[in-house]
Amino acid sequence: MSEKNPVKAVADKIADVMHTGPEAADGPEDGVPGKPAPVSPQLSEPTEPVEPLSPKADQSGPETVGPTGQPTGADQARVAQSGAHLTTALGTRLYDSDHSLKAGPRGPVLLQDHHLREKLMHFDHERIPERVVHARGSAAHGVFQSYGTAQAVSKAAFLARDTETPVFVRFSTVLGSRGSADTVRDTRGFATKFYTEEGVFDLVGNNIPVFFIQDAIKFPDVIHAGKPHPDREIPQAQSAHDTFWDFVSLHTEATHHTIWNMSDRGIPRSYRMMEGFGVHTFRLVNAQGVTTLVKFHWKPKLGVHSLVWEEAQILAGVDPDFHRRDLFDAIECGAYPQWELGIQTFPDTDDQIFEGIDLLDPTKIVPEELAPVKPVGLLTLNANPSNFFAEVEQVAFHTGHLVPGIDATDDPLLAGRNFSYLDTQITRLGGPNFPQLPINRTHAPVNDMLRDGMHQSAVHRGVAPYKPNSLDGGCPFFAGADTGAFIEVPVEVPAGRKVREAPASFGDHFSQPRMFWQSMSAVEREHIIAAYAFELSKCYEQTIKERALAVLANIDGELCSQVAAGLGLPVPAATEPLVEVRPSPALSQIGRTWPVDGRTIGIVTDQALDLSAVRDVRQAVLDAGMVPLVIAPAGGVLGTGGDQVTVHRTFATARSVEFDALVFAGLPGAGADAYGARDAKAGDPRPATSDPRLMALLTEAYRHGKALAGWSGAEDLFQAAGISVGEPGVVVTADARGLPEFIELLAAHRVWERFPAAS
Repeated sequence: MSEKNPVKAVADKIADVMHTGPEAADGPEDGVPGKPAPVSPQLSEPTEPVEPLSPKADQSGPETVGPTGQPTGADQARVAQSGAHLTTALGTRLYDSDHSLKAGPRGPVLLQDHHLREKLMHFDHERIPERVVHARGSAAHGVFQSYGTAQAVSKAAFLARDTETPVFVRFSTVLGSRGSADTVRDTRGFATKFYTEEGVFDLVGNNIPVFFIQDAIKFPDVIHAGKPHPDREIPQAQSAHDTFWDFVSLHTEATHHTIWNMSDRGIPRSYRMMEGFGVHTFRLVNAQGVTTLVKFHWKPKLGVHSLVWEEAQILAGVDPDFHRRDLFDAIECGAYPQWELGIQTFPDTDDQIFEGIDLLDPTKIVPEELAPVKPVGLLTLNANPSNFFAEVEQVAFHTGHLVPGIDATDDPLLAGRNFSYLDTQITRLGGPNFPQLPINRTHAPVNDMLRDGMHQSAVHRGVAPYKPNSLDGGCPFFAGADTGAFIEVPVEVPAGRKVREAPASFGDHFSQPRMFWQSMSAVEREHIIAAYAFELSKCYEQTIKERALAVLANIDGELCSQVAAGLGLPVPAATEPLVEVRPSPALSQIGRTWPVDGRTIGIVTDQALDLSAVRDVRQAVLDAGMVPLVIAPAGGVLGTGGDQVTVHRTFATARSVEFDALVFAGLPGAGADAYGARDAKAGDPRPATSDPRLMALLTEAYRHGKALAGWSGAEDLFQAAGISVGEPGVVVTADARGLPEFIELLAAHRVWERFPAAS
């Protein structure tokens, strides 16, 4: 697909298919992801022994290196289960696993049942402590390809030109437990593990470039405030409650992160359409020893897009795994998610301040208009995990995992993270040897003199794990700068007395939130107002609402007054002068067009409509790198012979939140289950011409700004829903050949004209 004009390329492809006929689809069977096993099962229970099936084509596991980083050359199947028969943990074959060993069929269970003991023992210990934060996560394998454009500022080997580095990337929400929903309003984690030839580099970031706090000593406070109330353990995975707003209204350095969270950034459309940020300022050092300060950015190739709030709420019930499913399905379909890694660079001055912005303050950004983001490499996620627990749950990130060429700064939040991450891994993963778990293993040789401990899987040799020694020939030896050693940059440490204070430059809590607000489009501002009003209305204490409004008054008077109106409270006066700021257009998500790869298109049809047109549209959508899902009154297959079309969603199961756009291949008839006792969505009697549930599907999609298209009577359904043919984002044509115009609408993500802002 052409990067210069991806929408035109898609439109041309669809037009070609409409004229030349369908082509064979790549990707999963039937072009639709989600098949649970590599082959379809037989109807009866299999009885003939077979070896374990291979993983699906989209799945991979950690590379097979040993616990000390040495390549084993082993196929990944060598570290998976093997053999056609059920065995104990040590390989003894078993003839039964359905019945405990008893003294007769009705007798007592015998203590000697070793298989019962082993099976229950292991089950009782299957769970490890979940992460305190970022518990709800998803991840994938991939590769990072360096452009070489960072070589001038960093000697890191993985940033050398044309170097390819394996990576594992984990996305997550912060506040919720493992069982919470994906689409809650929250900050998202974006953590990348680079398996470089010089060791592991972990870039442990978020989808928001700033944080709630400036000093790590406050981290327990902000998380305790955001987590469910300790007496009732509610609400789950959300900040719409008293303790969170109590904290952020008193601790005003949280104001900048909070307004980002209340914006559309707090509810991403997809992990694939989410920016990532390193949050902190790091220090780079090049081959000549020259240092540069840097901020890391991940820029999604599909652009930055978000859900609307109602979609997020519906999805939390309809599909709480929405983001996880979207990531896995896109990779299975071959629509590999991609991000460019970019860097903002700054002179490494003594004061570490750039254009008046303190680079050590993690609650501040440097606008891209002041320091452009320079692309340095491309990240592509191309394989799903083969075992979620072994990879996604056991992966352990650490901001202190650095490589030569990248060093930490004196950011007090980063310093605390460097201290804290090791503690949490020891608790979760059972001891100090968590780096030896397959997903965490480095691809560089290890000779660390660290010995023993729980879960030690390396078999160390030698007799002298200490330095200096002669019994092991002096090995291991120290490395120098010329042999790839990691050497901390010898920066000057300012002399002074020990204090628990912050620099004066950390004291500005409102100018950057004001800049963020003024950088938003009109519709984005409306969403921010609605988010603040929703969240604060969930608080019980009036004083907390009033205090939060006082914070908003120091950002913008209109923001404060509109939220106050939603709460039915008076508008407070600002307590600090509202400074003049320069908006940063780069902060807005609206106003550009992006590739449409991986978008999901719902095609609504039934048995009586033109199925050949449905097949052509479906194939064209596949060839354009998108996912077509056919929606019909009932499941199964429509048509016969060569005209067959597989149904993926029924009128009972389809909701518009799953789709980026809808195509109506005519006016389908009603399903046999279209009555309220069977499906409450069928209780609306208005659209007498079709199934009542299509009205809900259509009006929901329209309300959320989705593109709509149809032909052969679909306009009757549109008109019944009060949707005028020809208005923005509504395309009605004589047949399926008019769809290229419709596809162009997807590049802007939504039909933004349907969201008029208040005058």
